[in-house]
Amino acid sequence: MADDAPHSKAELDARFTDLYRAHLRDVYSYSYYRVGNHYDAEDLTEQTFLQAYRHFERALRESDGRPLRPWLIRIAHNLAANFYRDRARKPQSAIEDAGMISAPHTTESLVEGREELKSILEGVSQLPDDRREALIMRFALGMDNREIARALGRTDGATKVLLHRAIRQLEGIVGEATGEAVGSAVTGAAGALEAGEEGP
Repeated sequence: MADDAPHSKAELDARFTDLYRAHLRDVYSYSYYRVGNHYDAEDLTEQTFLQAYRHFERALRESDGRPLRPWLIRIAHNLAANFYRDRARKPQSAIEDAGMISAPHTTESLVEGREELKSILEGVSQLPDDRREALIMRFALGMDNREIARALGRTDGATKVLLHRAIRQLEGIVGEATGEAVGSAVTGAAGALEAGEEGP
């Protein structure tokens, strides 16, 4: 076990609680934009963190000090894909420590104030899956190219090309559907991306 890995269950649980608090908004927002409603997004969020807890110690060892947000989003991505394949799927059985990640929170408020973004993302549903995923991560979660690359299992260069093509395609879709106001927001986002905003 790596030196910075927890040496007791209490420490492991404490670090997981910190991870949960830090990334609840990201996981819920991602899930919300994937499935389109609050209740299913909450279900996917809970399942994401339950699965993450089961593999958390190993993830800490293998992360080599890198942030775990892309790992969490990849779990949410896989669960959302399963959700569409089997909408009748029930939540997995609770684990012993599930109570520690079920603290009360008002997840509906996590997507407030994003009406323009929401309007833009409605056009994302018409994009191919990989382009849709990349745009949700980039603009709904604010993930940089390297984080998106890790979450999608791609190289940094391939991710940059994917985002560029996705934005260009979305510009056309949104411009036709909603007019110049929202379309210009997409164009502005494209400009910011192409200015070289790569993240750390």
